[in-house]
Amino acid sequence: MPYQHLFFDLDHTIWDFEMNSKETLLDLHQKYALENKGITDFDGFYDLYSVHNHRLWDRYTKGFIKQEELRWKRIYLSLLDYKIADEKLSKEMSHDYLDILPNKTNLFPYTIEILEYLKAKGYQMHLITNGFESVQFKKIKNSNLAPYFIEVITSEASNSLKPNKEIFEYALDKSKAKLEESIMIGDNEGADIQGAINIGMDSVFVNHINAVPTVPATYTITHLKELENIL
Repeated sequence: MPYQHLFFDLDHTIWDFEMNSKETLLDLHQKYALENKGITDFDGFYDLYSVHNHRLWDRYTKGFIKQEELRWKRIYLSLLDYKIADEKLSKEMSHDYLDILPNKTNLFPYTIEILEYLKAKGYQMHLITNGFESVQFKKIKNSNLAPYFIEVITSEASNSLKPNKEIFEYALDKSKAKLEESIMIGDNEGADIQGAINIGMDSVFVNHINAVPTVPATYTITHLKELENIL
């Protein structure tokens, strides 16, 4: 099928969220001297944070909690695992986390190369992200991704979240794209692939971690270079 519009997810697909988040939390671990508070194993702390973050993001995308609660509670619950019940500290760390994180610039291997390849082939590329709008635009700018994307569709601007149809309808309208000429490229089966299915759009599951697929994508790849075999 002759695709013309490519809709990419940002975090975990091209922008290496795990690496950037871990670097940010290490900065905070040092800034707030968490070792002196009993958090001596940073890797253990990060693993706990990742569990809480994943669970709270799931609740956020399903509409059970608000953005602000997600932001500070993932820190609070991680500290609470070490018997540190400090809401003030959690909110200060949350503020700093969102301030530092967008300045991190780790991308997945071959990101710039594949975007150059696709741009040279004349594809119109866009982003659809559930991430916080102000943070996402900083990430895009600081990672030198801005020149590759025409439209950046956020959950805040569209007043919807992937996998809901509404954010995809908003994306198609804003980019002046036809459904049959569009494809969604993302790592999250529940948000990106199911969202594409919900609106009837083709999809590429970017399976960086070689997980067992649970949602039927049109294509599945394990490395961004493999997009050259599809597009």
